[in-house]
Amino acid sequence: MAYVDRMITCVGCGQPFSFTASEQELFATRGFTNEPKRCPDCRAQRRASQGGSGVGSLQREMFEVTCAGCGGVARVPFQPKGVKPVYCNTCYQQNRY
Repeated sequence: MAYVDRMITCVGCGQPFSFTASEQELFATRGFTNEPKRCPDCRAQRRASQGGSGVGSLQREMFEVTCAGCGGVARVPFQPKGVKPVYCNTCYQQNRY
């Protein structure tokens, strides 16, 4: 299929932006059927306001617990159940092997 550059009006800022032939081809290879509704700047702004972009960009909830090794404070990304010991980063590295 032959693609040609198209101008689209951004729903975010109302400014026209180019949806290039190469972008259209990329969209098609990835299985996207809808054309973009926002210009690149508005897309970037929207991603930033939603906490980042891509996988892992969401803020993880961290839990503070007492380290089983040194008794200090350990911050971990899971709610400990008290069944297994939880270590701070330093003690974890020492007990890892």
